Amino acid sequence: MGLLAPDTKHRLVTTFQRRVANPLNRRLPGQVLVETTGRTSGLPRQTPVGGRRIGDSFWFVSEFGPKAQYVRNIQAEPRVRVRLRGRWYEGTAHLLPDDDARARLRSLPRMNSSAVRAFGIDLLTIRVDLD
Repeated sequence: MGLLAPDTKHRLVTTFQRRVANPLNRRLPGQVLVETTGRTSGLPRQTPVGGRRIGDSFWFVSEFGPKAQYVRNIQAEPRVRVRLRGRWYEGTAHLLPDDDARARLRSLPRMNSSAVRAFGIDLLTIRVDLD
């Protein structure tokens, strides 16, 4: 996908994620989910992510940075929930544009990190401070 223009790549990947991957992944009991509040609808929005809990924080990297809908939701309302190993935790999400997202991916689950590196066009680290 390296030959595609960033906008085309973003459109193709997000369409696949929205219509195929995310609906399937949300049903998997072990899948980590981040639940944001829709900035327009006010409804809960669950997005499958790959990341890791370190202490009282959950870390992950968005492959499309501020273009990702869930990132835009976080900007509007940083209070989120994270489902880890079937249990929901509340917390506050922080966007960390100054963090080295590529380096961060090396400390996160390998399979997801590989996909984020391969498909991502504007990596952004996100930390959720869990209550």
